[in-house]
Amino acid sequence: MEVNEYLYANIERYVKMTQQEKERLAEVVEVEEISRKEKLDVPGQVCRYRNYIVKGAFRSYLLDSSGKEHTVQLAMDDWFVSDFYSYVTQKPATLFVEALEDSLILRMHYDRIETLCKEIHSLSEYFRVSTEKAFAYSRNRALSATSMSAEERYQELYAMYPKLFQKIPQKYIASYLGMTPEFLSKVRKRSH
Repeated sequence: MEVNEYLYANIERYVKMTQQEKERLAEVVEVEEISRKEKLDVPGQVCRYRNYIVKGAFRSYLLDSSGKEHTVQLAMDDWFVSDFYSYVTQKPATLFVEALEDSLILRMHYDRIETLCKEIHSLSEYFRVSTEKAFAYSRNRALSATSMSAEERYQELYAMYPKLFQKIPQKYIASYLGMTPEFLSKVRKRSH
């Protein structure tokens, strides 16, 4: 399958695109191989790209004042990853976005995709719907963090995204869930 076909399949879960619209989108998509540990975004620099993961795994994290890492997003095949706040506002990033394995992504520059969305209604609609879904997920995650036990958060994540546990190292899943890797190991043993 041609690499752009993965992105088209993702888009067409929500909207239909004509062949001509797909060709226009292909003109602004950059295919890029990313090495393990390579960073797509770093704090202080404006996030210029919306990144679609064809194959790979990423995490977004921040460093607290003591230098401790806090994972705020995990992403894998067929997902988007970036410092989304920086991308949308075009203000400096606050997150590191790092590849957890050698990956293949499709990058779409902010200016080019914004211009294209003005021309192609279905593409604009797709990004609206996907942004709403991301916002809803983010809200649910915030509520889960304050109202659920660590074990319940683990079970919810596992039920929604079991493949994450095959691709993402346990220490990053633990960080994402707000627990130590040792505690996550205990939770996993009790849950399975």
